[in-house]
Amino acid sequence: MTRENYQADLDDLRRDVRAMGDLVLGRLDDGLACLAGDADDNLAREVIAGDDEVNERYLALEDDCIDLIALQQPVAGDLRFVVASFKILTDLERVADLAVNLAEYSLAGSDPGVPTEDLTTIGERARDLVKRALDAYVDTDPAACRAIAEADDEIDALCARASETVVRDLIEREADADAWTVESLLDDVSRVLLTVRDLERIGDHAVNVAARTLYMTENDPELIY
Repeated sequence: MTRENYQADLDDLRRDVRAMGDLVLGRLDDGLACLAGDADDNLAREVIAGDDEVNERYLALEDDCIDLIALQQPVAGDLRFVVASFKILTDLERVADLAVNLAEYSLAGSDPGVPTEDLTTIGERARDLVKRALDAYVDTDPAACRAIAEADDEIDALCARASETVVRDLIEREADADAWTVESLLDDVSRVLLTVRDLERIGDHAVNVAARTLYMTENDPELIY
């Protein structure tokens, strides 16, 4: 393979990772719309059914990364780029899984304790972090990577506050509830706590993308944990 073809394959990989990222962002937008009550059950089912497409895209690109490593034996910066792309694909696939979770939660019914707008705010911020992380990957922007890690701390704080709110609401409502109502409340609370956890994880995956990009760009493991 000529050097020009090899470089074209690396460029294609970058574009393909971005394309998969855009696909995942679309799934996440739909999952968040379901969570906010801005969509009907049909959209939630489409998000769930569409996960197969994301998985297939992920496996195909994973194979491309393996072929590049096995056949071209890249070194130094090229090797870091391929390995980072490989790991970023995994994070994107997991974000798509979390979008499926959000769609499934929306089908289960409304949640108490945390206002929908609070969950929407957290979701929008987490989604923005994924978008920024993808931009940093494409632009090889180390400063943006570090800013993403800082912004995730704000999402973590919002998630902690949301969890505290729903638990406090449960305690207050449980005092005057009968056994059947308490069981129903526990189901709803469990679901909303899982929702908050998944939104937090979306932000964590964005940080992972930024961390891999920083390592790829500067050979700096600063954000990797």
